[in-house]
Amino acid sequence: MTTNSAMTSAMTPDELVVGLVSVSDRASAGQYQDLGLPALADWLASAITTPYRIEQRLIPDEQALIEQTLIELVDVARCHLVLTTGGTGPARRDLTPEATRAVGTREMPGFGEQMRQISLQFVPTAILSRQVAVLREIDGHAALIMNLPGQPKAIRETLEGLKDADGQQQVGGIFAAVPYCVDLIGGPYIETNPAVCKAFRPKSALKPQPTT
Repeated sequence: MTTNSAMTSAMTPDELVVGLVSVSDRASAGQYQDLGLPALADWLASAITTPYRIEQRLIPDEQALIEQTLIELVDVARCHLVLTTGGTGPARRDLTPEATRAVGTREMPGFGEQMRQISLQFVPTAILSRQVAVLREIDGHAALIMNLPGQPKAIRETLEGLKDADGQQQVGGIFAAVPYCVDLIGGPYIETNPAVCKAFRPKSALKPQPTT
């Protein structure tokens, strides 16, 4: 487990808890350095401006273990958002989507559709990705679980989208919709750095800004 050093370490009602899971047989066995967890943590540090805490797990590509880890992060660690990286291709050992669906109570297909649209801007093999997103709801608590790509560059592009040389958004990233989704399932209010990823909410869902 790690805690964002710029944020409060004590659990508070307004603190977002984010689970990060890297699924890799070789990295979990120590055969090479895992790059997924640092990439996710670095991106979140640049994008989220409200308090949050991170729970990290590095595990092999075993479906039962992935399911157990996701359940533990939501049901025990009380994560509001869980991001996985790795294990989403067509190889026989790529079982993250199956595990994610198994623990979910409702599927959120729009996230997977947009992830593939973003990746198709770069490689035609993006259609081989099987990334999914689900909600897990239990005992009055809910979390959004999303499968992300395995490469740090692809993780960043998927989360924040594509911008032109002037910084104008060309293709929307998936994280822009995450704060409002977390609102709707009863989680804490997430604010973001618009230079990295501008969160979108309908006007009726915006938190009033303090007056000076």
